[in-house]
Amino acid sequence: MTSKTAPPATDPAPAAPKKEPVPTAKEEPAPAPAAEKSPAPEHPPAAEQPTATADKSAPIPTAEGTPAPKEGPLAPTAEPQTPAPEPKPEIPKAEPPSSPLSLAVEEVSENSITLTWKAPEQTGQSGLDGYVVEICKDGSTDWTAANKEPFLSTRYTIQDLGSGDKIHVRVKAVSASGASVPATLEQPILIREILQLPRIRMPRHLRQTYVRHVGDAVNMMIPFQGKPQPEVIWTKGDQPLDTSRINIRNTEKDTIFYIREAQRSDSGKYELTVRINGAEDKATLDIRVIEPPGPPQSLKLVDVWGFNVALEWTPPADNGNSEIKGYTVQKSDKKSGKWFTALERCTRTSCTISDLIIGNTYSFRVFTENACGLSEKAAITSAVAHIKKTKTSYQPEKIPQRDMMEPPKFTQPLTDRTTTRGYSTHLFCCVRGFPQPKIIWMKNQMEIREDPKYIAMIEQGVCSLEIRKPSPFDGGIYTCKAVNPLGEASVDCKLDVKGHWAALWSWSFGLLGFMCPSEDRSQGKTKIKVDAAAAVQ
Repeated sequence: MTSKTAPPATDPAPAAPKKEPVPTAKEEPAPAPAAEKSPAPEHPPAAEQPTATADKSAPIPTAEGTPAPKEGPLAPTAEPQTPAPEPKPEIPKAEPPSSPLSLAVEEVSENSITLTWKAPEQTGQSGLDGYVVEICKDGSTDWTAANKEPFLSTRYTIQDLGSGDKIHVRVKAVSASGASVPATLEQPILIREILQLPRIRMPRHLRQTYVRHVGDAVNMMIPFQGKPQPEVIWTKGDQPLDTSRINIRNTEKDTIFYIREAQRSDSGKYELTVRINGAEDKATLDIRVIEPPGPPQSLKLVDVWGFNVALEWTPPADNGNSEIKGYTVQKSDKKSGKWFTALERCTRTSCTISDLIIGNTYSFRVFTENACGLSEKAAITSAVAHIKKTKTSYQPEKIPQRDMMEPPKFTQPLTDRTTTRGYSTHLFCCVRGFPQPKIIWMKNQMEIREDPKYIAMIEQGVCSLEIRKPSPFDGGIYTCKAVNPLGEASVDCKLDVKGHWAALWSWSFGLLGFMCPSEDRSQGKTKIKVDAAAAVQ
């Protein structure tokens, strides 16, 4: 059916050169009059294309098989036009990466150049495929690629160059969107060998004695410099190394010294020589392989006293190829059988162990210590130390006898007292003497014997006499007399016992003397004494 409708659709052929693909197909009846004026049989393929488009845009007339009229007024009335699709936006073209950064020459030899650079800042959406290195001789404009395919490394060595040539170098970054602007060296590179005297760059930790334990691996890398590549020679005591035990691997810039399992025989000084055409540099490497030391010798128990034990020994026969740092002393009591450290890092070959327990029996052993650690075995005392309980006897200190004999002497005498009738009073004095003196109390030179009215006491040299509820008749002179075989001493005092009225007048006199002026006191005092005497009578 479609092939039949194709001839009538050849009329709008002139519309094909206008390059309007979609709108021309929908408005195919409009150019029909133009087809009658200027037919275009010379472009049949272009006529077929709009016909195919017309078939798609007007399926109903094509299905019925009716030929399209020349004027074309029926197509719009048969079916309404469909909206034209929007044109697709154009995809922006991806930008190539930026140029590499920091292009520099790392090394130049007799026939090669080594270049280094940094990755570009922008690599594009598709990512970076690699770099292309191009070279050009000085005076020429022909750039040739040094590498066949792009590579991602930022270091490249250009080989097979002519000695004495001047070479321009540039590097491009390549991605799927294209190549970057090349990074170019400003000046050409002269291809020639750069001579450099040999020099050993000994690491700092190898400048002093290199210490390893027996059985450890020894692996050292020592860098050096020099051009052309120097000759490396290792010796020990002016003799070549034993390659069955020591492996040496040399590169252009360093040498590696390797021993799989070090032995004490590997200790010593090794000499490294780097030589170029008679010029050389030397370095000495001191290696020391150590192991634990042997036990001390001739350990013996020298003395036991109180809670202490003295030990002595001699240094070990083998120090393990390292300086002895000290000794560790341990003790073990017979009851528990366990070893306890009593002393560490003892630098002498003798010591004293203290604070042992009474009644226990002790054994002792000593270890040697060096940089590798304690010795595997220890020296043990053949004898044991028994801490005995010592008998102690108390001997009192001898104090020289002193003659304490002394006659009685009063240190504090009796004092006169005034008391009130009916109120008990006490008399006190202090006396000393040896032997202790006998105290005798007297009233008016009469000894006071067993009278319930009086209570006499003496304690620690203090003598007291209590007079219970005295009356005016108990007043008088009281005497205290102390007597011992060496002599006697006495003190006395006056006791005045007043009645209630006398006490009251005395109190009033004191108050009046305090309140009256000084000029009136003499008259008042005389009057009060007269009244008080009358009151007593």
